[in-house]
Amino acid sequence: MATAQGKRRIRVWHVLLALLALLALGAWLAFRALSQPLPESILPANYTPNLENGRNMFFAGGCISCHRGTGPHVELPAGGRKLKIPGGEIRVPNITPDEATGIGKWRAIDFVNALRKGLGPDGTHYIPAFPYTSYAWMKTEDILDLFAYLKTLKPVRNETPLETRRFDRFALAFWKWMALPRRPFRPVPGQSTEWNRGAYLVVGPGHCGECHTPRNPIFIPDRRRWLAGAPHLSEKGDVPSLRGLKKRGRYKDVNDLFMALKYGEAMGYEDISSGGMGEVQGNISKLPDEDIRAIATYLMSLQ
Repeated sequence: MATAQGKRRIRVWHVLLALLALLALGAWLAFRALSQPLPESILPANYTPNLENGRNMFFAGGCISCHRGTGPHVELPAGGRKLKIPGGEIRVPNITPDEATGIGKWRAIDFVNALRKGLGPDGTHYIPAFPYTSYAWMKTEDILDLFAYLKTLKPVRNETPLETRRFDRFALAFWKWMALPRRPFRPVPGQSTEWNRGAYLVVGPGHCGECHTPRNPIFIPDRRRWLAGAPHLSEKGDVPSLRGLKKRGRYKDVNDLFMALKYGEAMGYEDISSGGMGEVQGNISKLPDEDIRAIATYLMSLQ
């Protein structure tokens, strides 16, 4: 016959098992909720994409820099290159409109969910090497314009398998709950239209904070040190601060930075065209002058 002490132990174990079961159920339900894609009802009705703006978003986002193909497809975002990330490397996917290996079968809402929630059409949680924590600040119309522009590109068949580590994907759902913004970018009251346009391009499509902002121990950008410089994500060297550019003698004024962003080495701005910034400057130079100046206006305002 079991002793009273033994019965108490059994009851304690039953309670602990019940609590663990409830925690597991709660985690699973939370994961399901965090994995829910945005519905098509969020898309603007009867929206006609602006392809010119889509092209601008393509270069503002530097899409070709990461997704660039190889060989005859070097001018297309056919993917395939290896991107170094903390702890290893990944193969960058194909985002041409190829139906078998690219985004040819994606719907507009699939693309919005990828950029705003880091979710694939099949519910996969993308790792944040894809900078959706910045793209989530973008306006829905800009995302739709970018998607429409990508659909005009030549489809390239290039298989770039996605890594599928289940635990990582499960944990990512909770990480994204902490890391993703709750709504798209909103203009800052009291700032000019030009300043706000520059802020939007830097914060959202330009995703400058992904490299230039340090991260906390769980890899979420530290907004208190926005664009203050950070260790390079490849784990080699540091990414410089974008704050106090005038005070540090980097650029004299907005026009000086505008010229650097637009012309780079062609006008003697070697520093901005070296290293990883070479491709960034090349992409920015393809934007309309008013957008380049807006970026310069915003960055020069940071102290």
